[in-house]
Amino acid sequence: MSLRLRWARRSALISAAALAAMLAWLQLPAFAQSATNWRAEPWVGTFGKAPAGPPQDVDTQVLTNQTVRLVAHTSVGGNRVRIRLSNEMGATALQIGAASVALRQGSGYQIVAGSNRVLTFGGVASITIPPGAPALSDPVDLPFAALADLAVSVHLPASTRLTTVHPNALQTVYISTAGNHTGGGSFPLSRSTWWWPFLTEVEVVGKGAAIVAIGDSITDGSRGTNDSNNRWPDWLARRLQSTPDSGSVNATLGVVNRGISGNRLLTSTTLGSLAGRNGLERFERDVLATAGARYLIVALGINDIGYASSSAPMTAATFIGGYRQLIARAHARGIAVIGATLGPFQGSGYYSTAKDTVRQAINNWIRTTNELDGVVDFDRALQDPANPLSLRPAYDSGDRLHPNNFGYQAMGNAIPLDLFRSHLSATAPQEADTALAQ
Repeated sequence: MSLRLRWARRSALISAAALAAMLAWLQLPAFAQSATNWRAEPWVGTFGKAPAGPPQDVDTQVLTNQTVRLVAHTSVGGNRVRIRLSNEMGATALQIGAASVALRQGSGYQIVAGSNRVLTFGGVASITIPPGAPALSDPVDLPFAALADLAVSVHLPASTRLTTVHPNALQTVYISTAGNHTGGGSFPLSRSTWWWPFLTEVEVVGKGAAIVAIGDSITDGSRGTNDSNNRWPDWLARRLQSTPDSGSVNATLGVVNRGISGNRLLTSTTLGSLAGRNGLERFERDVLATAGARYLIVALGINDIGYASSSAPMTAATFIGGYRQLIARAHARGIAVIGATLGPFQGSGYYSTAKDTVRQAINNWIRTTNELDGVVDFDRALQDPANPLSLRPAYDSGDRLHPNNFGYQAMGNAIPLDLFRSHLSATAPQEADTALAQ
């Protein structure tokens, strides 16, 4: 069955379900409708980091009465924004004394004068987030363009262990001297770090949808240049903004990166490794909870293969069985699943002929199955024409596994943009009816 027909049928079912839900909502009492004004604001993820942790005690950073400033590079722009903070890996309550969002000025930690917006949580400037929970801020008006840098500042008034973190974020995190520096004034810098704490999403009101990229270090951009936004999801976001299309669909699509270095689809590593929970376990939090999620690109598997022991090797059948669970759970929520083939890794530390045989079997299934809604062939985009089992030398970061900046650009360029055209088509219901009639 073609991608267009499969998605048309699914769109028809989603449209019917949405109509039924709307009819039910219209019958709610007046007081209930007035309490759900958020329905008029369709939120879309424009930036994201997947939370990992907690780190081992010896590696855990502690801040006391300090302000953290985090730079979020947006994918899609808008006029109204909110943030998601996470204590999902914390064992104790997380105290947020104050928070704000502003436009970043230049390439450092300063903000554009007059752009700072105080964030509240249920109308209150501070919030205590229970262990294991996230928190959404109230929305604020702040116009910003696509591919802009937002500076999110969070004051941590108490002694705070950075337990919900994204390690090696490839983005400088700025830490102040003592005090609440979330206002629009100066930001007295104490130090910086690559550990990204607590902020897991920036959302914008928009008419589009979000593309979620769940993956490992190759999605996370490992061995790329710091502070350069050269991950393959960044390149995809740039292409969406720079490639015109008749319905202006591309420019409305947010891209949310949920890559974690060392992550696997089926296995969670030991606590303190910072490789995150396995893809099936973190699916609800990192995919379904992403605002406006409509497309999922799955780029997991090379660590499942590479880290498997010779006594308990990963098999293609076992991996595909787990992949099918992810597909079923995404489809149940109306999310199209796009499979990404696994790139070549001959010469890397955990390469073997047997492991590469498993990789190629998985890639063959991804390319040929009708269970997926689309395919991105990262393998062919990255492989050396002279030796398809290894990375093209111009794309190799040096470890024979991770691409460099040019390799990540090639990955972003390999994604067919027509995979993301169905969600805003005004004629989608009619097309679905026609397809079903045929």
